[in-house]
Parts: sequence; structure tokens; C-alpha cells
Amino acid sequence: MTALSALRKATCRPELRLEELPAPSRLAPYAVALGAEVTTLESPPRPPVHGPAMGDSAQGGGEELATGRFILLHDPSGSAVWDGTFRIVTYIRAQLEADIGNDGMLGSVAWTWLVEALENHQAPYRNAGGTATRILSESYGSLADRDDSIDIELRASWTPTGPQVQSHLQAWSQMVCTFAGLPPLPDGVAALGRRRRK
Repeated sequence: MTALSALRKATCRPELRLEELPAPSRLAPYAVALGAEVTTLESPPRPPVHGPAMGDSAQGGGEELATGRFILLHDPSGSAVWDGTFRIVTYIRAQLEADIGNDGMLGSVAWTWLVEALENHQAPYRNAGGTATRILSESYGSLADRDDSIDIELRASWTPTGPQVQSHLQAWSQMVCTFAGLPPLPDGVAALGRRRRK
């Protein structure tokens, strides 16, 4: 209950919309899952919320910049693999411009974004691991006029040191925004709308 309360207290940027999703049932006795979508702001921002209230305040109309999943698992008996009773499992995907997507260091940079986000939000963790994948999409035939695109995917998991996971969700939310190409914002500063170059 403490962990769920902590998640509900998390605050996120207005470009990021969180929505509660069905949680996986085979990974742990207890789980909660959130889906995230970062879009350009084409209408006035609404307060960021998640959980059951999400349906009443969904944003619309913006261009999708990044998506992700945040899953909090809990096994009261603990897990030797997790090294704890909680485990956070995440996924982020974003389309990149070619000059960034072709950078051979992209995977290392993506992992660094994760580590720095957790450190900047003072989210204590241990036993972190993950993979970064670049996906090149090329179009042919009747779709040949489409530009090639490169996506980055980061799949990662880590063990929070306790049930106070609010800072972990906030760190992950910031990382999704980083993947979307949004610059970091100082406290109290609102973001202006952003359009991806075509």
C-alpha cells in the first residue's frame, strides 16, 4: 500500500501522459503497470495524473514523441534475483533523427540517461541491468517514399531499496521525456510546445 501511495504522489511534466494498464500476473504476486506517452503540446496542458482518474483528463491532439511502460513488482517473500522485495521493470521507445540514431555510442548514452535520472531524483537502487536496441526501418515498394527511421528502445530493471518509489517513477518519467528530445526544465518552469522536424 505504501508503494502505491508513493506512485500516486509522483508529479510529471505536462507533455507526459500516464495511464494505468493491466499488470502482468506471472512475474510477481503483486504488480502495477503504467503506460506513458510523450506528445507535443497542441492544447493547453492539463494536470498530469495517472490511475483511474486518467480517463477524465487525457490529452489529445499532439504528435507522439516517445512511449514507455513502467511496471512495479512486489513479492513479500523477496527474490534472490531481485535482491529485494520490489523490482521495477521499464521499457522506453522513441524515434530519432538519423544523425543521432546512427551514433555508435547511442546505447551507452541511453543507459547513462537512466543512471543519471535515478541519481538526479535521489532514487536509491541496486542490481540494475538492461539492454539498448537501435531499430532501423526502411520502406520499399508502395511505401518507398517514406523516409528511413531509427528508433531506440531501452529495456531496463532495477531494485528500489524500499517501498518509497515516487522518486523512481519521477526519474523514469523524466527519462521518457529525454528520449523524446525534450530539454530538462528547472523547477517551476513550463514547457513550450515542440514540433519534430520532418
